[in-house]
Amino acid sequence: MKYIYDLHKTMLQEKLILVYEGEFTQEITKSVLSMAERNMDSVGEESNIKRKVFNVMVECLQNICKHADDVIIEENVKNTAIFMIGKHENEYIITSGNPIGNDKVPGLNNKLQQINGLDKEGLKALYKDIIKNGDLSDKGGAGLGFVDMARKSGQKLEFDFQPINDKVSFFALKTTISRANINE
Repeated sequence: MKYIYDLHKTMLQEKLILVYEGEFTQEITKSVLSMAERNMDSVGEESNIKRKVFNVMVECLQNICKHADDVIIEENVKNTAIFMIGKHENEYIITSGNPIGNDKVPGLNNKLQQINGLDKEGLKALYKDIIKNGDLSDKGGAGLGFVDMARKSGQKLEFDFQPINDKVSFFALKTTISRANINE
């Protein structure tokens, strides 16, 4: 039972206000969004910060629901993902992770590197270009959500790919939203 206390300590140290690990459906996504919104309301968060955080959360959760690969990691281990939100004095940190096929890692890595290489005006131009040219995949996207997350946060997206086996990696994404520039 010590692991419960250890988990609790870790959540306090990392200032996590919401953690969900498991299967993600539209209903679970709605519940997670609702819980996070209630938490921000209860602490009297500024409406423009709530809007940015909410927007990034929606993009993260939609990414998990729409794009997480249905992969077998091990026998009897279901494809699950994780979503976390932490609140520090001057920022919210939104983190998600899900398994993806190793064949998708290079393309996703390139797309995220491209997004991180752009400034505010470059992100705006890329966003418009994706919408104008209709480079949307059959699942919706073409990186539009990632571009939107970078635009809303005003910061680089942090990401990592941890190999699970020869077919699957775990994709982790972290977005930070500053509370310091409340009037932006």
